[in-house]
Amino acid sequence: MTPAYGEEYLNDSMRNLGEAFDYAVNACHIEIETFMGLFLASGYADLFGQGVPKVVSGLSGTELVMEVAGKAGGKYSFPAPQIEYDYSPEYWCGWILAYYQWKTGRTFKDIEANLSVIEIMKMYPTLHEASEDKFVDVANVMIQRRNTSTRLQRQRKLCGLTQKELSVRSGVKLRTLQQYETRAKDINKASVSTMVALASVLGCRIGDLLEYDTTNIEEV
Repeated sequence: MTPAYGEEYLNDSMRNLGEAFDYAVNACHIEIETFMGLFLASGYADLFGQGVPKVVSGLSGTELVMEVAGKAGGKYSFPAPQIEYDYSPEYWCGWILAYYQWKTGRTFKDIEANLSVIEIMKMYPTLHEASEDKFVDVANVMIQRRNTSTRLQRQRKLCGLTQKELSVRSGVKLRTLQQYETRAKDINKASVSTMVALASVLGCRIGDLLEYDTTNIEEV
């Protein structure tokens, strides 16, 4: 995938989005998920992703926050622009988002839909000292995994059962099944009785329903 803008602008874009996230959260006290929503809704995320020079390098991080908030119509107070920024979790989040978007060509909207800014923040302790490309590899695997059907879902479909039918036959709550199939809940941590019930109805082994995580973000 050819990046939307040249590598000569990359450091500016990473620094500016890092500063924007840091300033929005730590100076303006805007929740990080709220700022991400404003960034997307204002249209500046699209302009940033397209490599519009004014947005990726012409504006400072502070100015970008002001532009985003103004465009979104919110009423926020803006403290004096910061001169220096610590390498805070919020700064890293904006920094790595800019790099990931540039490297992969995904839109910010698509990234947020598949890997939320809150989830990225949770990756800070284990990945902030790793290379940017390590983050790209981990994020790609996480997104790919989420867009791949679970083993439970595949076994259910092989048996021609709907989620509701499997719920009734196994006694496992429908909501729980849905969470297992979307990986919102870890089936590997399900009780033995739940796994036995599901395997019995689906005519398979318990091991056929377990998910095997191919990522280990502890190892950086």
